[in-house]
Amino acid sequence: MRIISGSHKGRRITAPAKLPVRPTTDVAKEALFNILNNYYHISSVSVLDLFSGTGNISYEFAARGAETITAVDANYDCVKFIKKTSAELEFPITTIKSDVFKYLAKAPVKADIIFADPPYDIKKEDFARIPELVFANQLLKEDGQLIIEHSKHTDLSDLEHFTESRKYGNSVFSFFE
Repeated sequence: MRIISGSHKGRRITAPAKLPVRPTTDVAKEALFNILNNYYHISSVSVLDLFSGTGNISYEFAARGAETITAVDANYDCVKFIKKTSAELEFPITTIKSDVFKYLAKAPVKADIIFADPPYDIKKEDFARIPELVFANQLLKEDGQLIIEHSKHTDLSDLEHFTESRKYGNSVFSFFE
């Protein structure tokens, strides 16, 4: 994986092979940030990165100057890798080791952008719990967006607050407001 733009543009980051992750592809990530650049000045947003895995999305936000970034993952090795990498790159990423659903139920932060990249094989009900918890607990700031990455075989358009989806290869980004 690589950082596409910003302070560490072109920087390659190699995650340990043992991590149970599927990082967002560079093509999909670049497309996502092209969309976000039309809505936000990335340097002035706060971000909550759920199921953060390798930290790929958090690093991209950090390289582009996001104000605050919180990365949440249940896997100890993933959190340890993000913490180590963000320290090396001098990125202001706060890492939290937690089950995402438990975290969302008690989350102490509000964000402009909440990005969730759960395992593609979770049940539709679990995908639905993400926007349910985000909106029930008012975790988005005004004009904020929740973005869920999922497989092209999963359709989230029937969920409350859904606004649109964009497909890139096998990945889809569904947007909620």
